[in-house]
Amino acid sequence: MKNVLCAVAGAASLLISAPSIAQTTLTVATVNNGDMIRMQGLSSEFTAKNPDIIVKWVTLEENVLRQRVTTDIATKGGQFDVLTIGTYEVPIWAKKNWLVPLDKLGADYDVGDLLPKIKDAVSVDGKLYAAPFYGESSMVMYRTDLFDKAGLKMPESPTWDFVVDAAKKLTDKSGGVYGICLRGKAGWGENMAFLTAMANSFGARWFDEKWEPQFNSPEWKKTLSTYVDLMKQAGPPGASSNGFNENLALFNAGKCAMWIDATVAASFVSNPKESKVADKVGFALAPNTGLGKNANWLWAWSLAVPAGSKKVEAAEKFIAWATGKDYTKLVAAKDGWANVPPGTRASLYKNPDYLKVAPFAKLTLASIDSADPNKPTVKPVPYVGVQYAAIPEFQGIGTQVGQQFSAALSGSTTVDAALAAAQSATEREMKRAGYIK
Repeated sequence: MKNVLCAVAGAASLLISAPSIAQTTLTVATVNNGDMIRMQGLSSEFTAKNPDIIVKWVTLEENVLRQRVTTDIATKGGQFDVLTIGTYEVPIWAKKNWLVPLDKLGADYDVGDLLPKIKDAVSVDGKLYAAPFYGESSMVMYRTDLFDKAGLKMPESPTWDFVVDAAKKLTDKSGGVYGICLRGKAGWGENMAFLTAMANSFGARWFDEKWEPQFNSPEWKKTLSTYVDLMKQAGPPGASSNGFNENLALFNAGKCAMWIDATVAASFVSNPKESKVADKVGFALAPNTGLGKNANWLWAWSLAVPAGSKKVEAAEKFIAWATGKDYTKLVAAKDGWANVPPGTRASLYKNPDYLKVAPFAKLTLASIDSADPNKPTVKPVPYVGVQYAAIPEFQGIGTQVGQQFSAALSGSTTVDAALAAAQSATEREMKRAGYIK
């Protein structure tokens, strides 16, 4: 009996002294878009291969994510180890030394496969400061059945006049179908992403070459008037509260004849598991007015590591997994090729498996390629960025202007009053920041 007890005690001491794996917890801040929610679901595949890493998620609505992440990095709060940020933040934050350059993503990562427009947008001086998870421009998504029924044919490159006319003809409010769904929720990356791209196509710009705000120009008046009138006549009720996710839900429920928004939505609206109208969706380029600019933007949601992080190695390992080619194959195996994150890698647009099931692939690539952050407008401008001006002050200014334009849409102010308020608020901020006197 004594020998048995000794043996048990010996085994217990072996168990106690066996070394446990030292674990690193990565806190990942991300946006509540469908592709990121899928990544969260698949992250167990990453942790299974990397048992020394635990991934903790903070998933937030777009405006809230931007606010939390910006505050955290500016104050060196250290809440997050991996940030989901966009093409606006990357160059500004990299120049402030707030981000870790991503030069250790592994030999098989293939940085050269990243689409040039997207890679340039997340690089500074040739160094990658964020890895693109998905890239996008914007396009028209429309109901082919409703167009056929109305005897309308969508051109591959429609004009705004065509879109406005079609939206009015396709509106059936009593039947709960609206001619068009567009962003109205206030935010520099919500309604102002759409409206800035729309303004570019109307010949408007945020600033002239001397950084003077331009909201008192006839081009901005035409842009905002067209938008507000169109949404009042052909848009859904409560449109001033609708952002990307709200409009996606409306379109998938069969409530919108047209929706102009991110190309990344194409796989959701054509997925029968998510969309009631999946087999009745067509795609076209974002509209123009014949001035040489379409109303399409350029964006990539990307993963980055804040400077000063104590977990850089683990964070880079996670980022390499989530934005690498093997992740694309993983999503294809689980959910089909049509649902892989789009818009980041050239190889995807040469992949016959993807092209076979993604009727939107060609237009997505054409939209990304045609967006020009260095020459975003018809008239010359001093800033870089298509649906934003890449200056640190833009985040605050864009949100203020977005609130005014959302108020014009809801009817609580007029188009003229919203433009006047946008002009004075932007002038005040640009004077305070020293751009103008």
